[in-house]
Amino acid sequence: MSATNRKNIGFLSFGHWTPSPQSQTRSAADTLLQSIDLAVAAEELGADGAYFRVHHFARQLGSPFPLLAAVGARTSTIEIGTGVIDMRYENPFYMAEDAGAADLISGGRLQLGISRGSPEQVIEGWRYFGYRPAEGQDDADLAREHTKVLLEVLKGEGFAQPNPRPMFPNPPGLLRIEPYSEGLRKRIWWGAASNATARWAAELGMNLQSSTLKADESGEPFHVQQATQIREFRDAWKEAGHDFEPRVSVSRSIFAITNDQDRAYFGGSGESEDQIGNIDANLRAIFGRSYAAEPERLVKQLAEDEAIAEADTLLLTVPNQLGVAYNAHVIDAILTEVAPALGWR
Repeated sequence: MSATNRKNIGFLSFGHWTPSPQSQTRSAADTLLQSIDLAVAAEELGADGAYFRVHHFARQLGSPFPLLAAVGARTSTIEIGTGVIDMRYENPFYMAEDAGAADLISGGRLQLGISRGSPEQVIEGWRYFGYRPAEGQDDADLAREHTKVLLEVLKGEGFAQPNPRPMFPNPPGLLRIEPYSEGLRKRIWWGAASNATARWAAELGMNLQSSTLKADESGEPFHVQQATQIREFRDAWKEAGHDFEPRVSVSRSIFAITNDQDRAYFGGSGESEDQIGNIDANLRAIFGRSYAAEPERLVKQLAEDEAIAEADTLLLTVPNQLGVAYNAHVIDAILTEVAPALGWR
């Protein structure tokens, strides 16, 4: 895939809030309401997606479906999604109901990113939600088992034995989860941290989300490793023989410095570089660099990012605590000052 291909460009918000006077989001209500407003603003600017990160036990966005439904009701064209929902915490049957409802409210615009999740605020937080791995399995297995059930339920096939004396008449045969939204099964994405989990996602027919960190599997620069991951995903998809084309998103922190306010916030970022670290005791990870520069320089830098070139969707991570107006400006600057020069628009 060439970097000259048009790209879907959206934002990804972690929904941070803090009572600090320096923050524009000082409460959960602030974050939720501003998330809706930013999605509306992004749609008006011509962005393609509004995505939200889910973290539990944190001053962030923890319950995605009310937010997604509200965004769907206030917008008409922009894709709405997550990046990602931690499947260790999810009841896949109840999740299928919520996702189906949010998708129907939005007119089929839901792009649901799911995954094992990241290191947590609390120890084994999924246990408080009533879940634990089966004997001989770990929490990654728990997430994958929940995912397989969700994917099966989203097919819309009946599986539950109806009551012979129901309160309301039933359609014939076994019953499925309702509400059912046609096509949602093809709009499930897996957030993969490794090449192996990207291949696993392809085998199951999930689209790929790759974020600003991944397992360090070769020692190469982040964007090179991520591009390799994407190619392996596409190869596995082709081998699996699915009947639709997959999508691939990457997320990046990208700031075009176009005025004094941008310069005050991001002008001191300098030449950011990839970072190496451990996100848990067993995983050495590589964290991708941020981009902050004048538009002309950004265009040159981004043209060399191999993973962005391989992806069809780019999610811009936004500093949501700086408020709706500033984040709309951040998105607009990329859409108007950077994307056209790279052939993304």
